[in-house]
Parts: sequence; structure tokens; C-alpha cells
Amino acid sequence: MHSLFRVSVMRETVTLERIKPILLLIFSSSLIISCTELSEYDASQVRSSLNDSLIVTTESWDVEMTLMQDGKNRLLIEGSYAINYQASGRKQTEIEGPVYVQIYDTLGAVETEAWSRRAIYLEERAEFELFDSVRVRTVSGNRLYSEYLKWAQDSDRITSPYFVTIITATDSISGSGFDGTTDLEDYIIERPSGRMMVD
Repeated sequence: MHSLFRVSVMRETVTLERIKPILLLIFSSSLIISCTELSEYDASQVRSSLNDSLIVTTESWDVEMTLMQDGKNRLLIEGSYAINYQASGRKQTEIEGPVYVQIYDTLGAVETEAWSRRAIYLEERAEFELFDSVRVRTVSGNRLYSEYLKWAQDSDRITSPYFVTIITATDSISGSGFDGTTDLEDYIIERPSGRMMVD
């Protein structure tokens, strides 16, 4: 009687092993059939979600990027590490510091240098954003200090909605809402909070 019990258990096991592929085939077929019956709206939503979730990233170390305009160097940026994100509607490079920037004038000579702890390049808008302990120095000796600064390639201007201090040969002024040229010769501080004349 003991051996008959074993035989019946083995028969059930063999029967289940044979049924598993059939059950898997039936389940897969029903899944495929149900997926093909998506409405056009549902199918477009699925495509949109898949496209939004596709992000390509590239990492680099000891980074050096050069932007050119009309065949001439326009900007050079160096950093210790960068990660580039590319997705639908988003193309940007995040650069970890120390970050060093050179901005060139129309003749190709260095006009301005800047330092910060990190930067972001927004490719579609052709803008660089500098963050954390931003320092700027021009060839004429003008200096700017802030925690954030944005350079736009199209307008060739630097801006910051935050607090800045600018030091020239004749004076020093601080305030918020900075907008100026890259050589720091022509600028506006919307909300000045202090000015000091330098002898």
C-alpha cells in the first residue's frame, strides 16, 4: 500500500509537468490578445510614457568642453566630472567642480574667467549656469562674486536674480538682480544694497 501511494504521487507530478507548458501558452496567448486590443488613445499613451522614460546618460571625468560660434572659440569650461542627460525635451550636462570657465571676445582672446563648484549646461537654450561660490574676473580687473550666475550664449550676457557683489577699479556695489555684459563693463543691479567708492 505504501508503494501505491508513491506511484499515484508520481503520476500527479508527471501530469502537472505536462500541463505547465499548456497553461503558460494559454496565459501568454490571452495576454497578447488583450494587448492588441488597446484603443488608439491607450496605445499613444503607452508610447508617450515609454518615450518620456527613455533617458540616455553619459559620464565623463576630467572634462573640457569648448563652445564655438562662427568658427571661433566662444567658451571653454573644465570640470572634474560631468554627466550628460539626453531625453525628449531635455538635454543637459551637469559638471562637478572645481569648475573653470573662460569666455572669449569676438576676436578669440580671453575676456572673462570664472570659477564655481558646479555648473549645468542647458544645450537647447545654449546657457550655462554656475552654482556655489561663483567668482568672475575680467581682463580689465573687474570682479564679481555670487552663489549663482547664468551665461546666455545668444545674448552674450550674464545674469543672476540673487545677491551679487561687483568690484571695479573705482567702486564696489552689492545687490540682487544682476544683468550685465561678460566683460562686466556695462551692468545693472536692480536692487542695490550698498556701494563703496575705491580710491
